[in-house]
Amino acid sequence: MGDTRKTYYITTPIYYPSAKLHIGHTYCTSVADTIARFKRLAGYDVRFLTGSDEHGQKIQRAAEAEGITPLEYTTNIVNSFKALWEKMHISNNDFIRTTDKRHEKVVQELFTKAYEKGDIYKAEYEGWYCTPDETFWTEQKLGPNHTCPDCGRPVERVKEESYFFKLGKYTDQWLKFIEENPDFIQPESRRNEMIQFVKQGLEDLAVSRTSFDWGIKVPFDPKHVVYVWFDALVNYISALSPFDGDGELYKKYWPADLHLVGKEIVRFHTIIWPMMLMSLELPLPKKVFGHGWMIVDGTKMSKSLGNVIDPIPLIDTYGADSLRYYLLSEIQLGNDGNFTLPNFITKINADLSNDLGNLLNRTIAMIEKYHGGVITKIDDMDDLDRDVSAMAIQTVNDFESAMEAMELNKAIKSVWAFIGRMNKYIDETMPWVLAKSEDAHDKARLQSVMYHLAEALRIIAILVSPVIPVGAPKIWDQLGLAGFSDATLDDAKVWGALPTGTKVVKGEPIYPRFEVPEMIETAPVEADAETVDTSDIPPLKDNITYDDFEKLDLRVAKVVSCEKVPKSKKLLKFVLDIGLEQRTVLSGISQYYEPEMMVGKKVIYLVNLAPKKMMGIESNGMILSASDWEEHLEVTNIESLPAGSVVK
Repeated sequence: MGDTRKTYYITTPIYYPSAKLHIGHTYCTSVADTIARFKRLAGYDVRFLTGSDEHGQKIQRAAEAEGITPLEYTTNIVNSFKALWEKMHISNNDFIRTTDKRHEKVVQELFTKAYEKGDIYKAEYEGWYCTPDETFWTEQKLGPNHTCPDCGRPVERVKEESYFFKLGKYTDQWLKFIEENPDFIQPESRRNEMIQFVKQGLEDLAVSRTSFDWGIKVPFDPKHVVYVWFDALVNYISALSPFDGDGELYKKYWPADLHLVGKEIVRFHTIIWPMMLMSLELPLPKKVFGHGWMIVDGTKMSKSLGNVIDPIPLIDTYGADSLRYYLLSEIQLGNDGNFTLPNFITKINADLSNDLGNLLNRTIAMIEKYHGGVITKIDDMDDLDRDVSAMAIQTVNDFESAMEAMELNKAIKSVWAFIGRMNKYIDETMPWVLAKSEDAHDKARLQSVMYHLAEALRIIAILVSPVIPVGAPKIWDQLGLAGFSDATLDDAKVWGALPTGTKVVKGEPIYPRFEVPEMIETAPVEADAETVDTSDIPPLKDNITYDDFEKLDLRVAKVVSCEKVPKSKKLLKFVLDIGLEQRTVLSGISQYYEPEMMVGKKVIYLVNLAPKKMMGIESNGMILSASDWEEHLEVTNIESLPAGSVVK
């Protein structure tokens, strides 16, 4: 019998080989890989595609500048792409290059089909063109000083014969499709943007060029090459070889279940691509998800700013799992994500080395010390055992639900809550005390505690495997289990599957600790008081007693969600996780921070300030911020403010 599993086809964008990939590309591909691994774990037949977009004027110019052919130029960079994905343990089934013959064949077939249908016609184009983004723009949509509204770089005035695709012809059909398929564009904010863009009116799209020849030839007019977006977008189908033999791969996996893309190319994937498919009378993908940008120390990555992060040194120093874990756990998919090296190291030390690593190390060491490394299953359970076994099953359910909803950071958080519970379980059961007892009941109890710890780690290893694919099998191996690659999500849904008599195998710590780099002092230290103007620093307030200060309850809180308060120019509504519970608090900082930038940040929170109602919302407590005398304000980065700034 054939494979009867449900299929799941997931894609990343095909990346442009004009330079080495940075941490933003690594984030996108790690997200896709984690989803692909989860779907395999859940029993799906997964097809996972990534690749490279190699045609266009920008590539041709770069190759000419180096005195090599465009194919030589792109091949060198594409090889670095593949090496990076290997380092990151990316599990793609296929890698498509737009220079592949299989891709060229499909592009020419589909271009011809749209032409014969009357949806592509020849005319002359005159207008503005952004070479880096390979995008045409009308005068009305240009940025200031004739710049690209997407990337901000100067555009060129071009005039040439082109073929055009009748984009506007499919406006009504597209709007109807979006109305009937509200989940097609995610997150919802991107969907609303695209609807407004289409309703403003669409011009026909130039889909060929004659001013350069690095591209796929239009088969019926070879002086033209297919314009990059008609070329590039087709990769999702050409990788399935629809015209080879009986098109088995295409029939099996198309339409795609998920196109994962950066928010800057959502428009091409959610408007142009669906309209092309409508013209070609082919099924549309099921979902396009536009993720956010990577921010570095609070600033969007930019070559001109010199803050583009190369992931290779991070992987070589800290490991692929560490980078994957940080990016996936710290960023809410759809929002921008901030990367700082100190936060990165602090996070992996706390979660991977301390929480997970210590749970594994302590468990294996105690089983070896107390029972010669052999796990014995004891059926008797007390209240603590029932508590952790119930939480294990609930964790699997929560993890599965969050992953299906593409809430990857929430899924990871649920597993780490269980890891924290098992570390607490060790402290509650005190195996070292039980080990000293000669009482038969205590001896059996000790075996039961060891079994529960090992069984919890078995389930944890399965759940974390999509996120940390290097460390998860090592947990499995240290538990003395075999066949990790055959483990499924269903295996994690059963408590008590760890066989009695299993012998653990102690190994090296799977995640070492790293030193957190100190902040570098860039300003001169001496003579500060003589050179700084202090006239604007507010005067110090009167002293208070220690008892007065003791009344303040200050806590570190993590921002769970943040949104603007309707009809308010200043207020942001925060939901804060303070460990024991979640609190809602309003803060008048919207002129300084975008809501999505605050999610996942940690702030100092005054817990016991009496509640106050503002704009009909009850605010509990206060987020502390620091402000200088020039009206600069910081909530999470006070190092940027001068000494004397007021905390309020």
